[in-house]
Amino acid sequence: MRTLKITLTVLVLCELCSSVFAQTTAPSQVTTPTYSNEFLQIGVGARALGMGNATVASVNDATSTYWNPAGLLQIKDDLEVSLMHAEYFAGIAKYDYGSIAKRIDTSSVIGLTVIRFGVDDIPNTTLLIDPTGNVNYNNITTFSSADYAFLFSYARKIKIPGLRVGGNVKVIRRVVGDFAGAWGFGLDASAQYDYKQWKFGVLLRDVTSTFNAWTYNLGSSMESVFQSTGNQIPTNGVEVTLPSLVLGFAREFKIKNDYSILAEADLNTTFDGERNVLIGSNVLSIDPCIGVEAGYRHFIYLRAGVGSFQTATDVTGATIHTVQPSMGVGVRFKGVTLDYALTNIGDQLYSNVFSLKLDINKHLCLS
Repeated sequence: MRTLKITLTVLVLCELCSSVFAQTTAPSQVTTPTYSNEFLQIGVGARALGMGNATVASVNDATSTYWNPAGLLQIKDDLEVSLMHAEYFAGIAKYDYGSIAKRIDTSSVIGLTVIRFGVDDIPNTTLLIDPTGNVNYNNITTFSSADYAFLFSYARKIKIPGLRVGGNVKVIRRVVGDFAGAWGFGLDASAQYDYKQWKFGVLLRDVTSTFNAWTYNLGSSMESVFQSTGNQIPTNGVEVTLPSLVLGFAREFKIKNDYSILAEADLNTTFDGERNVLIGSNVLSIDPCIGVEAGYRHFIYLRAGVGSFQTATDVTGATIHTVQPSMGVGVRFKGVTLDYALTNIGDQLYSNVFSLKLDINKHLCLS
């Protein structure tokens, strides 16, 4: 545990000194890194995570605020609440999510989502050695590196039968102790369409690009540490998250009224250069994911999925192919749904994810 926390501390400080603070030439500099606001790519809800994040076409509950705002129109009751907690890296990194969806009328629904991904109590050892050259452990302090997202969602039916549209206004807040912080703003647009037994979904994230404006407050003592160690002192700047596109299609099969099987495949497409995914080019990269959900009497569900198909090189230099599997189970009873997922976040690191969903009618009692 101690070794893992020290490793994460190094990673956070490296991010502080380089990748996050990449804007080092002018206060007005704008950067478009390949990976930006990546905490918003993890996913929410144990149901979706158990299906390998393949849910943009079939999502129909409060988690739609994240996956596809158009799906909010399928909530069954007047009000729906969804909560999730997950921990990564032996509990050091914590990921929390909560959303609420409220039906306005038969044709429109609004939603609010809050997401936090953070590492707390990180030791700050940059001032461990005092100006006289002595080691002073009293100079060790702690800080948090946390990312927040606030999503304001709206969904509405339109005149075309089976078609629903939606969108998000999102506000991003990123904090690295007292050293740095950023505010960001962006928009998402989405739609769902039902045709017989088929479901189709599309989500355009960061449709206008999402802009994070970074400001830094290192202080004179830390600036001297940066200078003495040969690091550049970062300056204020703007980081841009380019648009990405998710296309999905799903079909549900009914078996003798009691059993059902839902299968979905999604294509996650980015336009920020070639990534290490199944289909990559200088123009776009496509990362597919597939998920299956088997249900019994709308009471219990079993789920499985795969995603993140990548090509890598092992220690011998040989090319290997990797994939991240996931599985899960869900139980629904009288408006209360409890979901569990076991997900692989890479390199055989598995995490347990739990989420809770409450369906509440207009009389504020469980449906």
